[in-house]
Amino acid sequence: MTTTSLLFQNDSYLKQFEAKVLAVRPDGGIILDQTCFYYNSGGQPSDKGKLVRISDGVEAEIKEVRKVDGEVAHYPAGAAPNPMSKNNAAPAASPVIFPSRFSVDDAVRGEIDWQRRYQLMRMHTAGHVLGAILFNHGALITGNQLDVDQSRFDFSLEEFNREQLDMFVAQANAELAKDLPVRVYSLPREEAIKLPGFVKLANALPPNLPVLRIVEIVGLDVQADGGTHVKSTKEAGQIELTRVENKGAKNRRIYFVLKP
Repeated sequence: MTTTSLLFQNDSYLKQFEAKVLAVRPDGGIILDQTCFYYNSGGQPSDKGKLVRISDGVEAEIKEVRKVDGEVAHYPAGAAPNPMSKNNAAPAASPVIFPSRFSVDDAVRGEIDWQRRYQLMRMHTAGHVLGAILFNHGALITGNQLDVDQSRFDFSLEEFNREQLDMFVAQANAELAKDLPVRVYSLPREEAIKLPGFVKLANALPPNLPVLRIVEIVGLDVQADGGTHVKSTKEAGQIELTRVENKGAKNRRIYFVLKP
């Protein structure tokens, strides 16, 4: 279990924070006591930004944040997780020693790339709305990958035609335009999994944790989720399909962007 307090889980709009360096990995990953940098997880890419040592202004550009060996590691430009690390799927190789600008107990200020984060928040909330509409029509999500410019959804569905998908997107856009509140809270796992429509991922159950972080789009969707979201569906904008693919059997893939 990570020793880093994840500030983004309580406030997705937090742009800056102060923290203490707990450790510096040989591969350059910086472990902090708290962070608002989202790490690569659940189809949402990590945040980017910078860390600044408060005492002298020395800074490092953070290009990627990963959970490695159970810890949230912030990787400066030029550094990357060693291939032998757990939670890292790269092939095995000799460990790389990366010289760090920071040391244990350094006090630092973190600043995320807010424009990037906010776009990913909009994408994530829009994805939940679209996923809820698909679920209402009998589809389960089989995979997803959010990104700043374009996102991808894989889902199971018997029928497959563009007219039907356009209808689903139109329904999702109608919900997005309603300005539905997005709430984040915690529930005991036993209570959460009893909620109707709680599981929307094919062949997957929520993490086996005693307490789950819940993201609810009031009146439309509720599910376990560790990512960042906007406060209201209206902030997400409108979904526009850019590409549709038939991946065989019942598996379908769509790509979409957001319009302001």
